[in-house]
Amino acid sequence: MDMSARNIDFGRTADDYRRHRAGFPDSLFTRLAVHGVGIAGQRLLDIGTGTGSLARGFARRGCQVTGLDPSTNLTAQARELDGEAGVNIDYVTSRIEDNTLPDASFDIVSAGQCWHWFDRPRAAAQCFRLLKPGGIVLCTNFDWLPAPGSVVEATEKLILEHNPAWTAHSGHGIHYKEFADLTGAGFHALQSFSFDEDVPYTHESWRGRIRASAGIAASLPADAVARFDAAHAEMLVARFPQETLLTPHRIFALVGRKPYGDGEPRRA
Repeated sequence: MDMSARNIDFGRTADDYRRHRAGFPDSLFTRLAVHGVGIAGQRLLDIGTGTGSLARGFARRGCQVTGLDPSTNLTAQARELDGEAGVNIDYVTSRIEDNTLPDASFDIVSAGQCWHWFDRPRAAAQCFRLLKPGGIVLCTNFDWLPAPGSVVEATEKLILEHNPAWTAHSGHGIHYKEFADLTGAGFHALQSFSFDEDVPYTHESWRGRIRASAGIAASLPADAVARFDAAHAEMLVARFPQETLLTPHRIFALVGRKPYGDGEPRRA
């Protein structure tokens, strides 16, 4: 099976995606504020927004947020979650590579857990176009870590048994390709940080989180998803019977600034 981006459809797993994928933690937004990202009043575009996890975090902090995503199934779930959270986010149905939003119309462009799905040079060029001079681009990820002996490691092995074409395993949570992408598009003053957190899941929610991944329901037919989910449930009971599963995760963030008119990046 070809695991390229064109064959991955997270809209097929929108319900699990909404209910079980853990949102970006508050600790990320606290650290981003130090870099001038997520300040009340900023106009922010969240690309590849999905069900709006990152977008809602910024909206809660007083940003004026637009979410952009090609999947209407995902943004429908996002709107319901926005209503529950009491925030208002505008959504645009488009790929970042093909968007027609006006030039220089945002203070921040953010991409959460999605940069690897884009045509990266085109996406970086669009981010540069959409930002005001001095604006900031953010690429951030919230990845599980297959630490030895962890439930994540065991789950990855099971995914590969059911979907050998899955390539997103054995990750370390550091995303280095974005540095070249942003530099190539003209961004300056790049800074990055990372930190680790354990995320608690129940058996049910971890199963849902894995169904809502690229290696399972976003790429496999329904009968194969059901077979995997049954095997996953059996494995969890046998090997990880505790009620709460602490799953190791790493948060990574990279920010870059669009130069001002004189070609030099500077802070307000």
